[in-house]
Amino acid sequence: MTGLEDPQEDLPERAHRRVLVIHNPTAGWRRRRRFERILSALIAEGVDVDVRPTTKRGDAETFARDADPAKLDAIAVAGGDGTINEVVNGLGDKKLPLAVIPLGTANVLAHEIGLGGSPREIARTIAEGRPQPISVGIVNDRRFVMMAGFGFDAHVVADVRPAIKKLFGKVAYVLSTLKTLASFDFPKYRVVVDGETFDVASAVIANGHFYGGTFVCAPDARLQDPSLHVVLFMKPGVLRTIRYAVWLALGRLTKLPDVKIVPATDIVVERVDHDPVQGDGDILANLPARITLAPAALALLMPG
Repeated sequence: MTGLEDPQEDLPERAHRRVLVIHNPTAGWRRRRRFERILSALIAEGVDVDVRPTTKRGDAETFARDADPAKLDAIAVAGGDGTINEVVNGLGDKKLPLAVIPLGTANVLAHEIGLGGSPREIARTIAEGRPQPISVGIVNDRRFVMMAGFGFDAHVVADVRPAIKKLFGKVAYVLSTLKTLASFDFPKYRVVVDGETFDVASAVIANGHFYGGTFVCAPDARLQDPSLHVVLFMKPGVLRTIRYAVWLALGRLTKLPDVKIVPATDIVVERVDHDPVQGDGDILANLPARITLAPAALALLMPG
C-alpha cells in the first residue's frame, strides 16, 4: 500500500481535535438518543464537533468530498456501513483520517476493528486513537471497505427496500433472501483471479474477515493486509445456497469442499452483463467488473 505510510504525522498530539461528524439520521429514536450520548462524550473529551446530517443518498459522499483537511483533523461517520462507504468514496485519496460511530444495521467495520458500543469508548477512539493505514478495494470506479459481492449475494442486497430496512433492520435482509431464493435463476459467472479462471455460482470479495455483522466469511482476511480474499461459491441452486448460509452462520463455511478462498489483488468478473455488484451492503456497480486495491491506503482511527 502507498500514500499513507505514516498517517499519524498530520494529526495533533493533543486529544482535542476538529472533527466533522457526518450523521445519517434515518435510524429510530433509540439510535438518536445513542448518538446524542456519543456527542456529549466527544465534547467531554475536548473535541470540537461539527455535525452535518444527511437528507438523501449521496449527501455523505458530497460532504466528505468538500471537507478541507486544513480545517479538520478527522471525519467521523455516524451511521452504518453504507454511509461509511459513501464517505470513503468522497474522501478518495485525501489524507484525512476516518472514524466510526456505529449506528447502522450490521456495523461490520466496527466489529472488524473491535470497536465497542459504549459512548465513552467511541469518543475516546475519535479523540485519542491513532490512525492506522488500511487497504480499500475498488470495483470499477467505486470503493469499498469491507466486502464486494456478485451473484446471489448482490441480488439479495438489490432487493432490500430502504423503508423495510429502516423498520425491521436485519430482518429486511432475511425477507429479501427468501424472496430471492424463490426467484433467482442462478446463472454462472466467470471470474479471473490474478490470471486464474473459475466458473462459479457467486462470490464475495472480502477485505476483512467479518460479513453481515460477525459472521466469518474469509478467516484470514484483514484490513491491513495488501490483498483481497475471494470467496468462491462453486455450485448453484437453492439447496446449495441454503447450505452455504447455514455453514456461514455456524462458522464452518471454509469446511465445505465447494467453497474456495483465493487471495488476490486483481479480479475480473465476466458474463451476465448489467448484473449488480454490491459493496458494503449497497449496490455499487454492474457487471462486467474489475476489482482491485486502491493505490493509497485509508487512515482509520482504531480503538486501543
